[in-house]
Amino acid sequence: MIGAIIAGLLSGVISGMGIGGGTILIPSLTMFLHIGQHEAQGVNLLYFLPTAAISLWVHIKNKSVNFRLCVPIILFGLLGAVGGALLAGVLKAKLLRRLFGVFLLAMGSYEILKKEKNSKKD
Repeated sequence: MIGAIIAGLLSGVISGMGIGGGTILIPSLTMFLHIGQHEAQGVNLLYFLPTAAISLWVHIKNKSVNFRLCVPIILFGLLGAVGGALLAGVLKAKLLRRLFGVFLLAMGSYEILKKEKNSKKD
């Protein structure tokens, strides 16, 4: 139970920053709590709803949400979510876990190697 509490807390901090708590939660659930990949992703999706709602509220309050940009992203994100859920349902857990790992490595590498651009909040 302590592992679940720590995973929830750390992924909540990451979610609140807008990075995506699943990057912490899914590996924590599979490696330390020995939950299957499909179940971990399902837990992550359910976990995401309340944490996203709170994070969104804070970001709206801080005026850091571009609503005009959100509409097409949300619409196509819903399409992608249906496709991704259907695809995840037919993939074997081992392949799904590897694809998720490759995604995390690619995103991490990108963040490490990208050139810094001028930021509004420096």
